[in-house]
Amino acid sequence: MSDPVANETVANETGASESGADQPGNGLHVYVIAGEPSGDVIGARLIEALAAAAGSDLRVSGVGGPEMEAAGLKSLFPYGELAIMGLFEVLPSVPRLLRRMRLVADDITRQTPDVIVTIDSPGFVFGVIRRLRSRTCPRVHYVAPTIWAWRAGRVRKFRKHFDHLLALFPFEPPLFDAAGLASSFVGHPVAEGDVDAGDGVAFRTRHGIAADATMLCVVPGSRRGEVSRLLPIARETLARVMPDHRDVTLVIPAAENVRTVIEEAVATWPWPVTVVDGARERYDAFAAADLALATSGTVTLELSWAAVPTIVMYRVPWLTGAVARRMIRVRYASIVNIVADREVLPEFLQPRCRPELIAAALRELLLDSQRRAEIGAEARRISRNMEPGGERPSARAARAVLDIVAAHRKR
Repeated sequence: MSDPVANETVANETGASESGADQPGNGLHVYVIAGEPSGDVIGARLIEALAAAAGSDLRVSGVGGPEMEAAGLKSLFPYGELAIMGLFEVLPSVPRLLRRMRLVADDITRQTPDVIVTIDSPGFVFGVIRRLRSRTCPRVHYVAPTIWAWRAGRVRKFRKHFDHLLALFPFEPPLFDAAGLASSFVGHPVAEGDVDAGDGVAFRTRHGIAADATMLCVVPGSRRGEVSRLLPIARETLARVMPDHRDVTLVIPAAENVRTVIEEAVATWPWPVTVVDGARERYDAFAAADLALATSGTVTLELSWAAVPTIVMYRVPWLTGAVARRMIRVRYASIVNIVADREVLPEFLQPRCRPELIAAALRELLLDSQRRAEIGAEARRISRNMEPGGERPSARAARAVLDIVAAHRKR
């Protein structure tokens, strides 16, 4: 869940010269909580943007991963403990999560930061916030809840516990403003990454992939649970397609935390598979790809940003899916389709996430290069609506946080 790159000074990008930028001179202590890889990236960029404005006056505490630690955070504990998906999959980890919630709440109380910024991971975040003994500083939540997609009533809980939301999509602030919760559109992190900088020619050369070979990216998810459910479906899909398309080269851009699991699984596949990890390899792979088969998530937006025609698949355990279906308010899973309100990217979800159905769509696109180009171009056009234009999302987010702290100090 990445980035635009502007050539202006960070001071201008964060609005440091105008949005009460003198407030960091008094020292700024930000407590940041992120519980999964996408939040870790967002948190790291926010920390860097705040540091550019506050300099040595900035102090950061909280919970994060390697990206946030590289930006200057010393995490209270390994954030990987929080990356658990599913309504029922989380149950075995409840005692440990409750202990971690108390630990973080006690740490916030002890440290008395100037502002708390929580990033996604609402289940853990609310557990922490509810355990705070007092409300001495502003509370900001980054990545607004998708009330337009499911469980609209969640806005009441956010309104009770938070002072401000930082939204990824331009259509979100009016919804929250109408519900009485202040919010700001800062842009989607994909607009700030290096998706546009991918070098497809270099990727093919580096990995020995012919320039005229049809390259298919398979992205089975960034969590072990996703990979265990969806990689077998991808394999069965390919078993129906590969015999008639022997020119197809398979590449899997893997999240670092699941690369070993994926490599062990594909070692038994009857076709050669190139597995890579890291942002540079991933974006180069996208630039080189003719087509993708991907798990629903931020990666489908990244692929759309790179104009890669993508077939979207997703499946959760039956009971989790049955409960979720009663609460979901949108027809689609990928944000490109949600924004367009139509199926730009072919989707195969839950009972339709079956190899025979996915294989039929994959065969069709492999045989129709014009259709692939049309889907890629349309997905790219729609994805660009997530870009705030002329300013990095992290800089907009940093400016919003500084403004909130400045307003609180004036009370």
